[in-house]
Amino acid sequence: MTDSVLFGVDAVEKVSLDRFDHALLDRLRRNNQTPARVLAEQVGLSESAVLRRVRRLRRSGVILADVSVVHPAVLGTPLTIHVLVSLEREGTAALDAFERKLRERREVQGAWYVTGEADFVLLLRVSSMEAYEGFARAVFHDDPNVRAFRTLVTLHDAVVPGLPGR
Repeated sequence: MTDSVLFGVDAVEKVSLDRFDHALLDRLRRNNQTPARVLAEQVGLSESAVLRRVRRLRRSGVILADVSVVHPAVLGTPLTIHVLVSLEREGTAALDAFERKLRERREVQGAWYVTGEADFVLLLRVSSMEAYEGFARAVFHDDPNVRAFRTLVTLHDAVVPGLPGR
């Protein structure tokens, strides 16, 4: 089975993925430091074929980034907060301005423009509730285009992307 995947708003490149690509991506999503020799054994390809495929997946934009998952407490941001944000206006300029503001804030680890009751879902990492209050005042309270926001404080991480078994 081959899947065709389109990337980016302009669908810059169309990439075909076969079962070997899916198998490699599944393993690389869990640990992108796995040696090509090990990947080759696991998926039934030669080491050189694995290296070629992984290079192609990176070059074509299927693999967006190679990152490290760092324990947030070590960075001084042990508190994870999700926020549902509703805007007054959703015109292009208003959306672009809000997204620009989010990109400028280091507390924002992820942001998604969504359908439903809220317009955005945010993933924040902060040092304390006091730090979150400062963020909320600066980003939500001081923005006349923010109609409302709902805060969800994480009690514990049930599943952590990039960590097996969590």
